[in-house]
Amino acid sequence: MSVQGGRTHSAVLIPLFCDPDRRLHAVFTRRREDLSRHPGEISFPGGRRDDGESLEETALREAWEEVGLPPEDVTVVGALTPVGTFATDYAIYPFVGVIEHGFEWVMQETEVAEVLELALDDLVAGHSLKRMVRRGVAFRTDVYEVGEHMVWGATARILNDLLRRLGVGPRHPWRLERE
Repeated sequence: MSVQGGRTHSAVLIPLFCDPDRRLHAVFTRRREDLSRHPGEISFPGGRRDDGESLEETALREAWEEVGLPPEDVTVVGALTPVGTFATDYAIYPFVGVIEHGFEWVMQETEVAEVLELALDDLVAGHSLKRMVRRGVAFRTDVYEVGEHMVWGATARILNDLLRRLGVGPRHPWRLERE
């Protein structure tokens, strides 16, 4: 599949879990501020594909390396539409995985500053369109704000696709029904 704006193939894992109140959460990382690419930004665990591995294997390997999530603890339930990045020329292939609640994260200290478990209903409630300027270019983009955390860019586009496929989106906060 051709992805506009991306020549370097990469993959991310979107780990999802339900908390004891049946709220669905996604796991993100906040990148370190001293990184040369995307410093301080919020993203899903992921990175470049290594030779000889599938994109799904890339997503699982990167989640293991970045946050200590063993591949055997993830049930991959699907893939979302790939998105391209324009600043770094990546084609990002997102995979959705279900994990158990209460996982103890082990951050890759050279890249990850923080692991975030954000409830999808909080993300939806914090959605807006924002005018931003990057490298001197102004644009309007979807952002999701939860507390001091802002998800935007390729990660927000991936999140838009996930929320659309789940049948939810901005202005439609939701909770899973209790069994």
